[in-house]
Parts: sequence; structure tokens; C-alpha cells
Amino acid sequence: MQLKSQVAVAVAVAVANFLFKFLVIGSAGTGKSCLLHQFIENKFKQDSNHTIGVEFGSRVVNVGGKTVKLQIWDTAGQERFRSVTRSYYRGAAGALLVYDITSRETYNSLAAWLTDARTLASPNIVVILCGNKKDLDPEREVTFLEASRFAQENELMFLETSALTGENVEEAFLKCARTILNKIDSGELDPERMGSGIQYGDASLRQLRQPRSAQAVAPQPCGC
Repeated sequence: MQLKSQVAVAVAVAVANFLFKFLVIGSAGTGKSCLLHQFIENKFKQDSNHTIGVEFGSRVVNVGGKTVKLQIWDTAGQERFRSVTRSYYRGAAGALLVYDITSRETYNSLAAWLTDARTLASPNIVVILCGNKKDLDPEREVTFLEASRFAQENELMFLETSALTGENVEEAFLKCARTILNKIDSGELDPERMGSGIQYGDASLRQLRQPRSAQAVAPQPCGC
């Protein structure tokens, strides 16, 4: 079964239009590994321990009619691993910035994690803020409105998620990927720029770097 799965992934990657490098960042205990597991395996990770260093997962998805392989790096949230995990930030196109809605401490550290992402990965990294553990709403310490304001002030997308129930988990990854595709389409992001975190799987898609207006204007025949 595992071999069949690996073959299926290899075939899917061969036909992917793009490859995006993603990060999952935030404080320890926020459920980052559980979010990744839910997205990759479509089930909750029951025996989840703190990540040591970095873990990796990948999945091929369809976004806006294009096939995209997401390479996702799940980074440890504990301070003692920060020097290791920071080295994986370089060249990331997107990130899920995760806090626990039942822990104000994890929310208060968001600004530091965001600074790291924009400094070490790229100022243009596409980030979606994820308030995880939505299933524990009675124990909430951070309101939706407060987090929404933080997201708006820092130009982030925002969703509340539950790795346990799967609520909004897929949407968080897809929303981030969709935004990256839109920025490629508009010319705001250049996949050929070193460290962009984006690779072409299909060389013909380089035309996406041209603005729509430029693609739409066809040369007019001479009337002379």
C-alpha cells in the first residue's frame, strides 16, 4: 500500500504545474503537526508529541484549475530549536502562522514569528493566520475579533481551524496557495526569482508572469 502511495505521488508531481514551499510556524503546543497531518492524511493525529527540529509533508492539490505540489515544512515551536528551524525559512512562498485560541501566550508571540518569516523567508511571503483548536471554544482566551484585527493590521489572511474536526484545515492551505497563484498571475510574484519558494512544473506556464492586460492585447494588422 505504501509503495502504491509513493508511485501515485511521483506521478502526480510529474504533472504538477507548480511547486510551492510552505512553512507551518508558531509556538509549541498550538497543533501545527496536527494541522499538517490532518491536511496530508485527512485524519487527526492522536499521539502527537512536540516536534523535534523540523518535519516534512507534501500533497498535490488542484487550485484554480492548476495542479500544485505543496512542500510543507512543520517547524518546532520550542525556543531551543529556533536556530535549527530558522534555516528552513529561506525560500518559502507561503506560511501558516498558528496560535492556540485557548492560549493567550501563543497569541502574544505571533508578532515575533511573523517578523522571523518576513525577515528570513521573504518580505513577500504569503501568510495566513490560523487560530487553531476551534473545537475548544468554551476554553477560548483569544476572541475572533481580536485576532481578525491583528491579521488586518499585518496584512494577513485569517481563519480559525480545528485539526481535530478538520474544520477549515484544507481551506487554510488552499487559500494560501490560491493567493500565491493570483500574485504570479498578476506579476507581483516572479517564480524565477531566486528564493521565491516557487518552481515551475510546466515550462509553458511562464506566460503567467505577464500581466493579463499584456496577454490580452494582440498586435493590430496594418491598415496601410
